[in-house]
Parts: sequence; C-alpha cells; structure tokens
Amino acid sequence: MEGIILKGIGGFYYVKTEQGIIECKARGKFRYDSLKPMVGDKVTIEIDKSNKGYIVKIHERSSELIRPTVANVTQAYVVFAIKNPDINFDLLNRFLVLCEYNHIHAKVCLNKVDLCSEEEKTEIKEKINSIGYDVCFINAKKHIMLESLKEGLAGNVTVLCGPSGAGKSTLINALSESIHMETGEISEKIGRGKHTTRHSELIEINEGFLVDTPGFSTLTMDFIDKDQLKFAFPEFEEYYDKCKFRGCNHYKEPNCAVKKAVEEGKINKSRYDFYIRTFEELLNGRNAKW
Repeated sequence: MEGIILKGIGGFYYVKTEQGIIECKARGKFRYDSLKPMVGDKVTIEIDKSNKGYIVKIHERSSELIRPTVANVTQAYVVFAIKNPDINFDLLNRFLVLCEYNHIHAKVCLNKVDLCSEEEKTEIKEKINSIGYDVCFINAKKHIMLESLKEGLAGNVTVLCGPSGAGKSTLINALSESIHMETGEISEKIGRGKHTTRHSELIEINEGFLVDTPGFSTLTMDFIDKDQLKFAFPEFEEYYDKCKFRGCNHYKEPNCAVKKAVEEGKINKSRYDFYIRTFEELLNGRNAKW
C-alpha cells in the first residue's frame, strides 16, 4: 500500500495510509542507494506475516529541504511582522527566491496586523502584489484572519518560514490546535519531549499537512548557480525569449528584454535591483550574511 511519512525517529517511520498510521522500518536496500527516507516522502510499504511494516519504495520527490528536513513541500507561508520590526524587503526577497528555487509556491503572511494603519497595509500589499505574490494580514496570537490560511492547507504540504520574531511558532500552534488525535497519539507513543533533537513532523489539518517546525534556518545562497538565479524570479519568465542572447542573465547584456521591462515599469525596479545585487554576490563568490 502507499502512504506519506508523517514522522521518523530512531529508525522507525510513521506512515499515514488509507488503513491508518503504520509504524515501519526501511528496507536495507536504501542504504546501498544512499537514499534515506524523509518526512513528507510518498512511499510504498509492505506488511509482513508478523504484521510489521516495511518501506520498500520511495517515490520521486518534487522538492527536498534540509532545514527542516522534509520532502515534497508544495507551499510556504512566508511570515514577517508588519511592524516591530518593519519589513526588510531584501530579506523578504531572499526567502521568496529560496522558495522559488526549491519549486515551492510562496504566500506572504504579515503578522501583527493590528500595529499598522489601513493606508500602510494598502501600500505594503501593492508593493508585494507588484512582484507577483499574494499577501494576507494576520495576528497569530489573537487568531485573527487565520481561516484563509487553514483553507489553503488543503491538498498541500506547507512549511512556514521567515525571520526570527515574526511569529512563526505562534502561527504553527494556532493553525494546529485542532489536530487529529491520531497524530497526537503518535507523538505520545514515541515519547515526544524525551529527545533533545527536534525532528520535523507533518500535522494533518484540513486535508493537508503542516510541517511542525519553522523552515529555512539558513539564508545562504552560495549553493545557487549564478546562471540559475534568474529562474527564481517568476516575473522574468515572459521575457526569456525576447532577449537578444539566449541564456541572457539580464545583467550587462545588450538588448535585454527584462532590463527594458524594468525601464518601462513592467517589472518592479527594487526587485530587479535585488536580483542584480544577489547575482553579483554569486558572480564574485560572496554571500551576504543575514
């Protein structure tokens, strides 16, 4: 039968299937393939005569994160405080680039909405919408405007990411307060709290899954090839075949359609400027510290 790994610890993996959650071990063959099961993996399992479960196949992954360690994430809620501190748009862009690079759809969630005026909200919303991303305003601590986020979990594996102090842990707790009992039973069964190392776990909510730890604990980008960076900016896509040179990096090349679109106001200039700064970091082998 097939299922998804909700949690893995101590060599045991807890796989949700149509017949419920089954404790499994991985077959030894994965060691020879240098492939280790991850939370979020879609797997095929077998039950032997003694009623023990074994993972026999790991299906191809659509994405793979290291911190947190989870596979097949489809969506990220990028959480920033709207005030205290004010939004650092370069930092926001960095999170969005990492989501795009990992093929993860991103939605911007601005927390502490009660701290700003309607005019400030409108200005910030227009700025984020102009670079192609949806934005929602919430207060995680007071459970304000969380219903749309809960609805958005359906059919997705969702991770939260954003800077420290933005309220990610509070939002995880708010979204997961009505988790299914069977998930809680797993946590109790394997002794959650007895281990000093935190492990990612998928919490089932509204026919989707939420990763129970905040994502992207590092914001380094030095692993991105400079020639691949442009593909993490979706607003460039419609201009790819309009540049004079195939493989144009929209940097110093002549007759670049992206640069023309920036000049014409069709692409957000501050966003393009961020792209150039990041491209130059990669070009020169540097990586800004965040």
